[in-house]
Amino acid sequence: MPLVNPQEPVVLPEALEVWQRTLNWQPTSKQQSKFQNLYTEILKGNQRLNLTRITDPAEFWEKHLWDSLCGIQPWLNQSERSLQVIDVGTGAGFPGVPVAIVCPQWRITLLDSTQKKIAFLADLIATLQLKAEAITDRAERLGHLVQHREKYDLALIRAVATASVCAEYTLPLLKVGGSAVLYRGQWSEAETQGLQIAAKQLGGCITQIERFETPLSQSVRHCIYLKKVELTRAIFPRAIGVPTQKPL
Repeated sequence: MPLVNPQEPVVLPEALEVWQRTLNWQPTSKQQSKFQNLYTEILKGNQRLNLTRITDPAEFWEKHLWDSLCGIQPWLNQSERSLQVIDVGTGAGFPGVPVAIVCPQWRITLLDSTQKKIAFLADLIATLQLKAEAITDRAERLGHLVQHREKYDLALIRAVATASVCAEYTLPLLKVGGSAVLYRGQWSEAETQGLQIAAKQLGGCITQIERFETPLSQSVRHCIYLKKVELTRAIFPRAIGVPTQKPL
């Protein structure tokens, strides 16, 4: 994989036509500038933290920017609405930071259990002047805190765990009527059936499964959309570690 020297100015693809063709949306020049600043800060942060192996500009654009925004395509052209959004297991800030850049009216919470990454993200939020906060915690604990339980309109979760675990992490955080977006690679009918069973126990249901091809490498991606249709029972999420050890 190509390595990028963070001392050299490396420019991300603009790709306006690709944005328009694939997501029916284009970033503004201000958003493009913030994407570039995000990329620069990630490269700098990589010198002391293991943030991402994806440093080639085209690959970064596709796998971190485009991929992050494909999941919120249903909301991209109505981003002026003010939503409470949480990115569960955000890691280096994906998909939450690109979402915060393109949806400045949304209030984004970036959640991760790694303190060093959250400290980096807190600095990044200040640098990019984003309407966001970064907090260190576990989804199993956060889902029982009154200031977070059933407070969010939208929950995003990418590359964290199996689909049923992702549902248990996200659905307790959502208001009734809210949505969760599960970012996945390949997807099967058996996974759909298993997730539907888990989601029902958590007060949710699958509303849509979207298949995407990434625009540069033509890799297959899926976004699974869940809707919160009733209150989640108080026993969920279960104790730290239990969702992964004993998936629903």
